[in-house]
Formats: sequence, C-alpha cells, structure tokens
Amino acid sequence: MPSHTIDATAWSAMLLGLAAVFAGVGALRKPGIWREMLNEVERSPALQFLCGMMELVIGAVVYLTNPWVPADLMSCVLKVMGGAMMVEALMILGFVDIYSQFWLRSLTHMHRGWAMTTVLMGLVLAVLGAQRLA
Repeated sequence: MPSHTIDATAWSAMLLGLAAVFAGVGALRKPGIWREMLNEVERSPALQFLCGMMELVIGAVVYLTNPWVPADLMSCVLKVMGGAMMVEALMILGFVDIYSQFWLRSLTHMHRGWAMTTVLMGLVLAVLGAQRLA
C-alpha cells in the first residue's frame, strides 16, 4: 500500500500566503478597513478573545507542523512565523489596548504600504508553497 505524506510546510506556506494576498487586496480595495477592524476589536472584549484564540490556534498549528530542519529554510521560516503568531495572540489576549494602539498609529500613516507589503509577502509564500507541492 503506498504511503502518502502531506507536506505541511508547503500547505502552510500556500494557505497563509493566499490569506495574506487576499487580505492585502481587500485592504487596497477598501482603504481604512484594517483600521476599522482594529477599532472594532479594541472596543469588543468578545472580539479580542476570539481573535486572540484564533491566532493562537492557527499559530500553534503552523508552529507544531513545521519541524526545525536547518536544511529546509521554508520550514524554519514557517516555524518562526507560527511562534510569532502565538506571541502576537498572547499580546492580543493580555494587552490589546496597548498593542492595538501601535498598529492603529502605523496604519494611519502607512495603510497602502502595509497592504502592498502583505500582498507581496503573501505572493512569495503562496508561490513557494505551490512550487513545493508541484
């Protein structure tokens, strides 16, 4: 019976990359949408908890499914991304008032720049993940 393995690194890269691409496109289509979302999260304890927990779970999945293999740069990058997502989730859960102010100030002056950076980084991740699956 053939053994089928799933390349978690390729799928993680492709799916996170596509999510980033479409989030960035949405932000470019509707300037100010990220700022509005952050304002809503800052005002709602329920959204703070849900966003923090969702990011914690997704970050943990990315972190735990990507081994630290120095010869596999993409796997290492995704492991670091998963760890960073977990740290950010904990910041949201415990310090959303302080943390969101940092992003609100940043988005006020660099909204288009953040959106373009998100699209470009997402494209790189998605293409590298798709190439690895091919």
